Amino acid sequence: MIPLSFYLIFAAGLFSVGLFGVLARKNAIAILMGIELMLNAVNVNLVAFWRYRMPEMISGQVFAVIVFAVAAAEVAVGLALFISIYRRRGTIAADQIDLMKW
Repeated sequence: MIPLSFYLIFAAGLFSVGLFGVLARKNAIAILMGIELMLNAVNVNLVAFWRYRMPEMISGQVFAVIVFAVAAAEVAVGLALFISIYRRRGTIAADQIDLMKW
């Protein structure tokens, strides 16, 4: 059986890669992919803690499914926004998207 600490180290590494992707990228699609990596790290933590702490209850799996649903909604809304911005501006570079500025 794999110890809980291995799952937590893996999730921390996955979250770190996602955070680096969000902070270092200029492309909006790459930033969205970084956010997805961070949400997947949260799912790994939820399922790992569920498995090691309360395997007889289903709450960890339910929370993981909720995170998957939030991630799917985030991707759908994010891609719709990026397509709209690309049609209007011709770019999806994060430093050039300043629609809220006057």
